[in-house]
Amino acid sequence: MGIVAKQSITNLFSTYFGFIFGAINVLFLYPKFLTPAYYGLVTFMLSTSNLIWPFMAFGAQNTLVKFFSSYTQQKSQDQLLSLSLIVPLFFGGLMGVFGFLSFDYIANYFEGSSELLKKHAWLIIVIAISIAYFEIFYAWCKVFMKSTFGNLMKEVFHRIFIVVLLLVLYFNGISLDTFIYALVGLYLIRTFIIMFYALNMYVPKFNFSFPENRSSLIKYSFLIFIAGTVAVFLFDLDKTMLERYLPLEAIATYGIGVYIAAVIGVPQRAMHQITYPLTANLLNQNKKKELHQLYKKSSISLLVISGLIFCLIVVNIQQLYLLIDETYRAGVIIVILLGIEKLYQNLLANNNSILFNSDYYRFVLILGVIIVVIAVLLNIWMIPAYGIYGAAYATFISYFLYNTVKLVFVYLKFKMHPFSSKSFSVLSLITVAIVGFYYWEFPFHPILNIALKSVILSLFYLIIVFKFNFSEDVSNFALQLKRRFIK
Repeated sequence: MGIVAKQSITNLFSTYFGFIFGAINVLFLYPKFLTPAYYGLVTFMLSTSNLIWPFMAFGAQNTLVKFFSSYTQQKSQDQLLSLSLIVPLFFGGLMGVFGFLSFDYIANYFEGSSELLKKHAWLIIVIAISIAYFEIFYAWCKVFMKSTFGNLMKEVFHRIFIVVLLLVLYFNGISLDTFIYALVGLYLIRTFIIMFYALNMYVPKFNFSFPENRSSLIKYSFLIFIAGTVAVFLFDLDKTMLERYLPLEAIATYGIGVYIAAVIGVPQRAMHQITYPLTANLLNQNKKKELHQLYKKSSISLLVISGLIFCLIVVNIQQLYLLIDETYRAGVIIVILLGIEKLYQNLLANNNSILFNSDYYRFVLILGVIIVVIAVLLNIWMIPAYGIYGAAYATFISYFLYNTVKLVFVYLKFKMHPFSSKSFSVLSLITVAIVGFYYWEFPFHPILNIALKSVILSLFYLIIVFKFNFSEDVSNFALQLKRRFIK
């Protein structure tokens, strides 16, 4: 777990650093400097592009990670790297032809939408292309076990420069439309930077022919494309479907609640960058014992870290919403429901990596298609009935079913699960902390209230975690910090 702990912790800090700037944007600057319609436009564009880019990448980023370590000859590795570069170009071209032939249908789809959305809808494709190539080059870095810079670019780069753009907008340096185009430009620049970084790391001898196991590559790419697309669909489907039933302003309001809950999922995202290729290596080498250890240790570490974040968000959510413009205040239930879903994902650790890199990835395909259908039906039913709360209910139910079935399947096929007695101890600690601190408010300004409660809760939580050594990796990291700063 040495390389996992080291790079995961680095990724965790860079991801949260990015989320700090993201929180400044989502909670304060966007609501302050953009009109509700433009804020909703930004949320819709980014969410929809996240639904589209997997169709352009066609699973190439996952295929690259899975098969690269299985090749022992450099020629085969170079062929795989070379092929990954033309996949988004090929499928992006197919989507372009499809879009041209389906122009009338697409125009009718946006017929009931605002003129603002119609004007900028084409930018969604540009963002999608840039994200597809970014993920390809990011996977390129991962196969060489160099995920730190890529994570920095993915989580931090654009969020910092969005702050800059918003400040320039505030001082009338640019117009609202120019801000939208500059935002798209940031995604393109980010892609070029990671491209140069990946090519500087390793430049293959370009060979666009297939390696020996062509049929396995194509089959895996197709199946993992659908399976991977499911995860993206579940994450952004609700925000995209909201546009069909509610005005753009409602998407912005819902997006704030989603963003707050998403902070809980950061540890899992950070660790995934290194556990994904490591899981692929362990499966390729048939090291089941080491894989089981990775499964359990990553689960308890993620639960400890995300559990504290979950507690801090839940006990402070009422005060946090007092700091947000009234126009964008959504119900607490959205954050809590989606927060529980993120906590559950952290608990399952590298469950996805095990399935995606094993011979059972076909199962994820079938399950994913079923869950997406369920999610669409739930959104169609619940959004008209309950508004933005309905989107939260639909997302929670879909994710819960999806993750639970995968958990049971891994147990049945691999005879392993991520739980231990410490898992239930940490869950009990989380429950006690929330019950004990939720109704405890200081008669101060919300910022001071949040700060004081967070410090007290964190001390209470961490003292118990370290006293009972719930997570060996977390305890070792704390010990290293102590040795470095307290001599």
